[in-house]
Amino acid sequence: MNASDGECREGATADMGVLDGLRVVEHAAWVAGPSAGALLADWGAEVWKVEPPRGDPFRAIITSQGYSADIPNAPFTVDNRGKRSIVLDLRTVEGQTAMECLLSAADVFITNMRLKSLARSGLTPEAVAQRHPSLIIGLVTGYGLRGPDKARAGYDVGAFAARSGILHQMRAGSAPPGPLPLGFGDHVVGLATAAGVLGALIERARTGRGQIVETNLLRTGTFTLGWELGTQLLLGRVPGGVDRSRSKTPLVNCYRSQDDHWFWLLGVEADRHFPSLMWAIDRDDLPNDPRFATARDRRHNTDSFIQELDKVFGDKSMSFWQERFDDCGVWWAPVQTPDEVVADDQAQAAGCFVDVEGADFQTVANPVEFTYRPTQSVTAAPALGADTEAVLRQAGCPEDVIAGVTSTRR
Repeated sequence: MNASDGECREGATADMGVLDGLRVVEHAAWVAGPSAGALLADWGAEVWKVEPPRGDPFRAIITSQGYSADIPNAPFTVDNRGKRSIVLDLRTVEGQTAMECLLSAADVFITNMRLKSLARSGLTPEAVAQRHPSLIIGLVTGYGLRGPDKARAGYDVGAFAARSGILHQMRAGSAPPGPLPLGFGDHVVGLATAAGVLGALIERARTGRGQIVETNLLRTGTFTLGWELGTQLLLGRVPGGVDRSRSKTPLVNCYRSQDDHWFWLLGVEADRHFPSLMWAIDRDDLPNDPRFATARDRRHNTDSFIQELDKVFGDKSMSFWQERFDDCGVWWAPVQTPDEVVADDQAQAAGCFVDVEGADFQTVANPVEFTYRPTQSVTAAPALGADTEAVLRQAGCPEDVIAGVTSTRR
């Protein structure tokens, strides 16, 4: 079929992904590494998730908080859908031999295990690269491979958010820093890892050579805070976070309606967006006020200007402002609760959520859509060890090794 017809070409089927045929071994736990594997699985790769006999500790996140084991583990599903689970005890010769079979049959190895743990299993990136020179190795660490804190435990709230400066910049004046939503930084790192792996695969197609692709929480956090840190590097200073009532950009600020709904104005081009906002709030007196006439004036009188807007917005409901903003061409966005997000028609239309095959619930979709490979649904996260024997045979592992691996599970 011609690609312009929206059909698959060269014998591909509609349920194949852009990475169909790619094999990934994932030896990772919790979020950052597994989220990269989930992205690759969504895009068509076959992802073999290697777990210890007790499983990825993320599997127990629901029960560890006192909830019933009958409740679906929604966070685990987000980061492990579409994979196959292989249980290996890497402390044993059989487990290590089976792991070598998987790596020999794979294109990519993803891990976020700490380097000491990898060394005990003979799976440091350098050792794996030496044994499998064509393998792409995606390594996720907290603080990188060099420096005094290279072995320090990371976690996204620590290395990604706190140490990078993100939480400081999010503070409102002297208020204490608050945490990011759970898994926030880990998912950014997962995107970075998947992108790096794909870049290395492109180079391998030219050279036949594999390589180590390292991402870390700290470096990804500093990239995410790039505007502020870039300014710090250039000028030696950068403004800290302030309370909304003192924002120097009052047209890019949050406000509250009469019925207690928050929203953000998005007037990023202050003088361009100022007239439409004044039209929407029916305040043609404010542009004539010398305190507010220009963006510079409003910056120097931000407290007074925000007070004027607070009074206006607090006088009408959110539904009123929504209609008024859209009629007058004001750029804005609601601050939605999770239940409002999942009920948002636009979020549904944009493909933010996807069906889980065989389940009566949806999960969060990956952020990328391919023209000829749209994501219709995803398979559920695998049960612990559900695919051990099948995948080991698929990877060409000797029967005696498979028998040794599976006997230790009984």
